[in-house]
Order: sequence, then structure tokens, then C-alpha cells
Amino acid sequence: MPSLGRVLDAPVNKAAVLATLCLAVFVVNVSTTIVNIALPTLVTELGASTRDLLWIVDAFNLAFAALVLAGGSLSDRFGRRPLMLLGLVIFVVASVGGAFSSGPNSLTAWRALAGVAAAVVYPVTLSILANVFTERSERVKALGLWGAATGVAVATGPVVGGALLESFWWGSILVFNGAAAAVAFLFAARYVPNSRDPATPPLDYPGLGLSIAALGTLVYSIIEAPDRGWGSGTTLVSFAVAGVLMTLFVLHEIRVEHPMLDVRLFANMRFTAASGAVTSAFFALFGFIFLVTQYFQFVRGYGALETGLRMLPVAGSIAVAALVGARLAVAIGSKVVVALGLLSLTAAFGWASTLSDGISYWTIAGQMVLLGAGIGLTSTPATEAIMGVVSPDKAGMGSAVNDATRELGGTLGVAVIGSVALSVYRDHLDFDAMPEPLREPARESLGAALTAAQRAGELFGSAGAQAGARLADAAQASFIDGLAIGCMVAGAVTAVAAVLTLIYLPAHPTAPDVDPAEAEASKTHVPTADPTETR
Repeated sequence: MPSLGRVLDAPVNKAAVLATLCLAVFVVNVSTTIVNIALPTLVTELGASTRDLLWIVDAFNLAFAALVLAGGSLSDRFGRRPLMLLGLVIFVVASVGGAFSSGPNSLTAWRALAGVAAAVVYPVTLSILANVFTERSERVKALGLWGAATGVAVATGPVVGGALLESFWWGSILVFNGAAAAVAFLFAARYVPNSRDPATPPLDYPGLGLSIAALGTLVYSIIEAPDRGWGSGTTLVSFAVAGVLMTLFVLHEIRVEHPMLDVRLFANMRFTAASGAVTSAFFALFGFIFLVTQYFQFVRGYGALETGLRMLPVAGSIAVAALVGARLAVAIGSKVVVALGLLSLTAAFGWASTLSDGISYWTIAGQMVLLGAGIGLTSTPATEAIMGVVSPDKAGMGSAVNDATRELGGTLGVAVIGSVALSVYRDHLDFDAMPEPLREPARESLGAALTAAQRAGELFGSAGAQAGARLADAAQASFIDGLAIGCMVAGAVTAVAAVLTLIYLPAHPTAPDVDPAEAEASKTHVPTADPTETR
């Protein structure tokens, strides 16, 4: 008899279900990558500054990270299929609305709504997968394909986005995203079975509010720090407020009867170490992508499509490593595979910190292969470790925590690495040596600096042209300096995560001691994690 947590529409076409879930994952992931390729275009078309770009990217990531736990809880309570369909509808609306934005602020708002949709859709995909594929061997294979869908999105987003940008207006990339969400809706309505948690706990509204406030304050503090000063009183107070809110959130979740996030899960070291590994990996990945798309277009002079094509090595290696990593985790254990992935990321970022304006593309391609391999080897085995801790009835919470770790890492990666790079860029520019009209554009971003440098000759003659050329060279060199420091920060984070993984992540899940009745019931559940797990 099936678990009460799984209300399946028999017969279930597992292949069709998996394909639909992978398409939904593609929709969420391509929403990030396709916007990243357009960042330089948004500088020229919408007049976006670096600060605006950080908010356009992180509005999506922040809404996703802040609401994904609520999305997981709601799907457990009201049914995963209805929530998935609702989220895809919101995705369509947010994508079409964003495509016709008239400025950075309105685009940021639409991107935040898309993040809300992602928070509903993404955890549902993983919880449905856990309920449909209950045996560990088939679940691991399904997770490998689920993870590979991320690699496909990383590949498709920049290439399709680049082609659309060179053929149509910038909003066409979001129209594509909306169309993909509409197709995913049709497949989900046809093939995906429903499932839910029969316990149907009430939503933890105070916990939701505290988590949104804490994450929002933290990301706001980081993004605004380059303008306010990292050591200014306002910045320090903002960080302190974020810390207090996070503490209140944890204390509340410990005491409440039905927490949005069961923080007791983190007593299981398999769960905690795997979550930390995923957070670190996506911290590094999102921060790097934010900077490298600008490097390719503003420093190397590549077009949008050419940039997308030149990012294929990272996408392909993610897809391959996600499949290989899942099999290796079963064969030799999650500890070794995840640690190797994080060390591959560390090596990639150490190598990438040597980037210059004249370095061979094939050298960059090698760096991206190492990076993609690290993401693939880390994310799929770590995800399987996280989901192995929870039963199918609680799959929504488990998948939401996994998604929250990804998006929290990505949100902080864009904010921290982007803000650090911006601070270094500004510190290395000699504003006193610039003509007054060029100083403010140079301060805003590399794209604005290059635009101002190009117009200087038109406005001020030969003297202006010479000043513009000097500004372009200085701005590009300063951006590369910021990129190098950003890569060092990313590499340091993944190196620490690799060490912690080797110390704390168990190699294999082991079943806890259970009584015969529970053992019989567990045949319809996902295998549990280790002897420290409690139900």
C-alpha cells in the first residue's frame, strides 16, 4: 500500500514525469542565465549602473531564497501539482511583464515576481521526484538527469539569449523564458501526479516574515556597501540588524510547533555538510557568471551571441559531471565526490584570478571546464544527501531547504563578489586624473565608463578622444583587477567548504535502528540518512 504522502494518479509515466520536472528546472535556471548574458545590453539600453545590475540579478535570487521554504511547505500542505502549475503561470506573467520594462526599477520588480514563481516551482520538482522515484538507485539516476537540466539551462540561456539580443530587442529573452514556462505548464498538467503531506501543518507566517527580513537586510547591506563604504556606520548597523533578525528567526523556528524550517535537521551532519557544500558552490558560480559575462563583452569585445557560445564549456561540463557525480557517489561515497567537486572549483577560481585582456580564450575554456566539473560533482551528490535525510511526506521541506541553500549561496555570491569587484574597480581608478564629465560615468560601471569614453571624442574633440582612450584602458584594467579579487574570494570560500566536507560529510547513508513495523513501512519511503536522524 503506498505511503499516505503520495497520492499518485495511476498509472504514472515516470519517464514523462522526469522529463516534465527537468523542463521546469530548465525554466527556473534559464531565467538566471539568460538575464546574465543581457547585463551589458541593459547598461546601454536601460542606463543601468552596476548597482542596478546587482539588484536586477539579486531581486530574482533574493525572492527565490526568501520564499522557497514557504513554497516547499505550501506544496506539502496543498498538493505539489497545483502549486507547480500556479508557479508556472506566475512565471509566464512575470516574464512577459519584465520584457516590456521601461527602466531598471520596473525590471527589478518583475524579476522579483519571477523569483516568487521560482520559489514555488523549484522545490516542487524535487519533492515530486522523491515521491515518484522511491528506490535509491533509481532516485540517484533521476537526480543525475535533474541536475543535468541545470547544465542544459546554463548552456541554452547564454546562447539563445545572445542570438535573441542580436536579432530582436532585449525583452525577447524574457519572452523566450515565458514561452518555456508555458510549455512546462502543459506537460505538468498532463503528466505530473499529485502528492502532499497528510499532516498538513499550518504555514509559519512569523518565520516566513523573519526569514524575508533577515535575508533582505543582509543582501541590501552587501549591495549598498560599495556606495556607503564597507566600514561606514550605516553599513555596520545594517549588518548588525541582519544578524539580529537571523538570530530571531532561528530562535523562533526552534520553539514553534510547526516550523517553516526544521532547524533540527542541521543536527544531522550529513544534511548540514551537504547544505554547506551546495551553498558554497553556487555562491562561487553565480558571482563568477555575473562578472565573466561583462568581461567577455566589455573587455574582450565579444557580441552577445559570441559570449553565449564561449560559455558552453562550463555548461557542458556541469551536465556531464552531474551525471558522473551521481554514479560516483553511490560507488565511492558522497564525501570524496563532493570534496573533489569543491577542490575543482577552488582550482578553477585560482586559475581564473590570472585573467587578463590578452589571455587566450582556450585558457579561459579550461578554467570553465574545471568550474563546471566542480559544480556538477558537488551539486548532485550533495542534493541526494540532503533529500536522503527526509521521508517522502516531508520531501517539500527537504527540497525547499536544498533550493534555499542554492539560492542563498547564489544571492550572496552575486552580492558579495559583485560588490567586492565594484569596490576594487573604483579603488583602482584615478578619478582626479579624469576630466570632470567622465568621473561619474566611470564610477557607475565599466559599461558606463566605456560609453562615456566613446562619446568624449565627439563632445570634446581630439583632447577628449585622448582622455576617453585613457579612461577606457584604465576602466578595463580596473575591472580585471576586481574580477581577479572576486575569483580569489570565490576560491577561498570553496576551499574552506572542501575541508569542512572532508571532516563532516559521511561517505554513505546508513539506516537507523527501527522496529519491525517501521521497517515494513519504510519500504515505501526514501532511505534515511544516518543513525542520528530522527523522524
